[in-house]
Amino acid sequence: MGKAASAERVSIASLARSRTPGYRLRPRPIPCAFRRISLNRVTVRHYENFPVASVLVPARLRPAVVALYRFARAADDLADEGDVPPPQRLAALAAFDAALIEIAAGGTPSRFPFPALADAVRQHGLPIAPMHDLVSAFRQDVSVHRYATFADLRDYCRRSADPVGRLLLALYHAQSPANIAASDAVCTGLQLTNFWQDIAGDWRIGRVYLPQEDMDRFGATIEHIAQARVDAHWRALLAFETARARTLLKTGRPLVRALPWRLGLELSAVIEGGLRILARIDAAGGDVFARRPVLRKRDWCAIAYHALVSYRGAPA
Repeated sequence: MGKAASAERVSIASLARSRTPGYRLRPRPIPCAFRRISLNRVTVRHYENFPVASVLVPARLRPAVVALYRFARAADDLADEGDVPPPQRLAALAAFDAALIEIAAGGTPSRFPFPALADAVRQHGLPIAPMHDLVSAFRQDVSVHRYATFADLRDYCRRSADPVGRLLLALYHAQSPANIAASDAVCTGLQLTNFWQDIAGDWRIGRVYLPQEDMDRFGATIEHIAQARVDAHWRALLAFETARARTLLKTGRPLVRALPWRLGLELSAVIEGGLRILARIDAAGGDVFARRPVLRKRDWCAIAYHALVSYRGAPA
């Protein structure tokens, strides 16, 4: 069964891992009573994390979530998978932008995945701008493989991860300025968590998300990644990066109580999963090379418990 077709079995937590991590938060999907989510890339680049059709998503909203997932998955596949030359990938992504313009003008493009997406946009009043942002991030995936500054990386996350949260807020009619700011913090935090979880795998496909300015600050080099070298410089760098991602996730945590209970509960679980991945990276002293930090079966019940405690506002 294709990835898009399997979306109906993924949870809403996944919609939220620009590319997030085994809860491959690589953002992807949650525990025990919640379907297990693999946080592998919250964001956008690998939508196994797209929270689709979870039992926590009201039935009336599931078709829209699936339509959004299929749009993101199809565009992501164009940018990130296969042997198609870059110019052809960029041309195909330009066609996605053109289809979004057609939908915004009231039309319905005939090719997959746009008919269902057009229905979702019209039925729920979804904004088109975040979808253009996603396509923009996918175009960047084709040509940009390293980042000089955190500001550059944050701009990528703004387009690759944050739009997912903003679209969900729009779907639930909960897009207040405070909610948007909290959602952006969570989505970027999840995206960063996935990046640090997947450093070794991304290196194998020619990508480095660690900002060069951070590597310079701690005396780390590309050779640390190429040689899987874990020394004091590398450990200090990874501790800095996980701390920043953790701060973002915790900054966005108040959003949990501001949302309808189903979405809030699942978001709480997603945040707890991300924090657990970060803790695992820290416990390994930043060694993401010997073993990729992932969530195991035994983690899910603990995540569910802590998510419920967090959602109720009790100390975790």
